[in-house]
Amino acid sequence: MRRLDGDIILLGVAGKMGPTLARMAKRASDSAGTARRIIGVSRFSSPDHETELQRHGIETIRCDLLNESALQKLPDAPNILYLAGMKFGSTGQESLTWAMNTHLPALVCKKYQKSKIVAFSTGNVYGLVPVASGGSVETDLPNPVGEYAMSCLGRERIFEHFSRTLNIPLAIVRLNYACEMRYGVLVDLAKKIHAGETIDLNMGWLNTLWQADANSYTLQCFDHVTTPPFFINMTGPELLNVKETCEKMAARMDKPVSFSGTAAETALLNNASRSFGLSGQPRVNADQLLTWVVDWVKRSGASLGKPTHFESRDGKF
Repeated sequence: MRRLDGDIILLGVAGKMGPTLARMAKRASDSAGTARRIIGVSRFSSPDHETELQRHGIETIRCDLLNESALQKLPDAPNILYLAGMKFGSTGQESLTWAMNTHLPALVCKKYQKSKIVAFSTGNVYGLVPVASGGSVETDLPNPVGEYAMSCLGRERIFEHFSRTLNIPLAIVRLNYACEMRYGVLVDLAKKIHAGETIDLNMGWLNTLWQADANSYTLQCFDHVTTPPFFINMTGPELLNVKETCEKMAARMDKPVSFSGTAAETALLNNASRSFGLSGQPRVNADQLLTWVVDWVKRSGASLGKPTHFESRDGKF
C-alpha cells in the first residue's frame, strides 16, 4: 500500500469477498500511513452490507453497474478491483450471465481506461483436468464447461482486448476457492457432515485458500499488472482428497459420515505456484483452516447461505 499511488475502487463490493477485501485495503493503507479513499460500489440490495462497510471507514456508492449512464458518473480512481460477475442462478438466466460477465467488462474498461485493473476470474475456465497433473497452470489452454465458465472466459477475452487496444495495465485472477468461516468448500462439506447428509464423491479432489490470504494476494496483484494482462492462479498449495478431508472433519466433530459415488480421475484444480513465487506461501494452511471451519460449524456460527456447488461437473450453477 505504500508503493501504490491513489484511491482504490471496488466494483461489485457486496459479494462474498468484497467486504473483507475492502476492509483489508483500508487497514493496510492506514497502517502504511497512506491517505487514500477506499470506495465500494454495489447495488447494495442488503442495506446492512453498506452500513457495515461505512462503519469500517469505507465509502460506498449505490450503482447498477449495467446502467451505463450510472457507471459513467462513478468517480475516477487509479486503482480498480473488479469483483462483479454472475455465477449462481446462471442456469435459466444465461443472457443476464453473459451481460454481466462479458458486456460489463467492456463498459468498465472504457470508463477506467486510465486505471490499473485487477479483475477476478475463475479456475472454471480451465475445465476438469487429471488429478495426477497437479492442477492447471496459467499457460494451459482454457477448456470451459457450461455457459457460466464460457462466459467467464469471455470476460477474460474482453479484458484482454481492451488491455491491448487501450493500453490498460491489468491482472486477471483465476481463483478457486476462497474460504472463510461463513462460506466455502470446506464449510459446505462440514455443514453436510454436521447435518448427517451423504457426501457425493464424484468431484473427489479440491483446492481451497483462506480468504485473508486470497485478499492479500489480490491486493499485491497491483504490483504485477501488465499490458496485455498478467494471468495468475489463486488457490492453496494442497490437493485435498474429499473423502479423506470429510473423514478428518467427521472425526473432529465426533459425527459419522457417509459417502456416495466414486471419485473421478479429473477435477477442477489449480496450480498456484506462480502466486507463491511472487507473494510467498499462504499464512494459513489447509489443516488449520479445516480446524477453524469444524469449530465454527459445531458452534452453529453464522453462514452466508451461499453454497459453492463445487461438486458440479457439468458447469451448471
